[in-house]
Amino acid sequence: MNTVSIRPDMLIGKGHAPLLLAGPCAIEGRQTIDLAKRIAETIDGLGFQWVFKASFDKANRTSADSQRGVGLQHGLNILAEIKEALQVPVVTDVHLPEQCAPVAEVADVLQIPAFLCRQTDLLVAAGETGKTVNVKKGQFLAPSDMEYAAAKVASTGNENVLLTDRGTFFGYGRLVVDFASLPELQSSGYPVIMDATHAVQAPGGMEGKTGGDWRRAPLLLHAASATGFDGYFVETHDDPLSSPSDGPNMIPLEHLRGILQTTLAVRDAVAGDA
Repeated sequence: MNTVSIRPDMLIGKGHAPLLLAGPCAIEGRQTIDLAKRIAETIDGLGFQWVFKASFDKANRTSADSQRGVGLQHGLNILAEIKEALQVPVVTDVHLPEQCAPVAEVADVLQIPAFLCRQTDLLVAAGETGKTVNVKKGQFLAPSDMEYAAAKVASTGNENVLLTDRGTFFGYGRLVVDFASLPELQSSGYPVIMDATHAVQAPGGMEGKTGGDWRRAPLLLHAASATGFDGYFVETHDDPLSSPSDGPNMIPLEHLRGILQTTLAVRDAVAGDA
């Protein structure tokens, strides 16, 4: 498996500390800076390699009436301030090829949303920045097909690719995670991440908004630890239901440390039995 370098002191893959992509769904303004500091305090000492996550634009909302976000430039300014204040790498979504270069001036990881994981121009533009690219698996895509998404990024000469599973459609309004498909994702040769909070969404389940149940997310984190994922993606918030997006499936910050401690305990127990 390839080892991915997010920065010289942050290597992701077999034999390295687990990656944690964590933060709120959306940048909500300067209060996001305070939330980032609280997340840093919450996870301090746990042993994860943390990358702060927040989105400047939510371009795939269920309804046109939903809030989109603070916009590219304002969002990047806030991410840059968080990066400087906490000395932590940052990750944010890109939706258009022309967003990749300006986002890469701040972000250490460019994230490709699940609905866009086959968009060739976007994947190539992200790869051309030279930054790590996290490609989320589309809910409609077979795990084995993710090697082609990764190959589009790698065609630029950029091998710093992460693949993230966030569940597969199961009928209407439900997602499931097929842990038996992990070897197919790993066959791409790139580290694999579990997105535990988007996988517990109920798409379109709240009359034009996405529902979900964050209480199921710890089950997925623990299962991911037991089955060999290289890292975890979680959205968290100190007041999730006040968030403009994904409130029901974000882990309340007050519960985050305990959940992550158990996640690491499972990981360590499985490693000890290996």
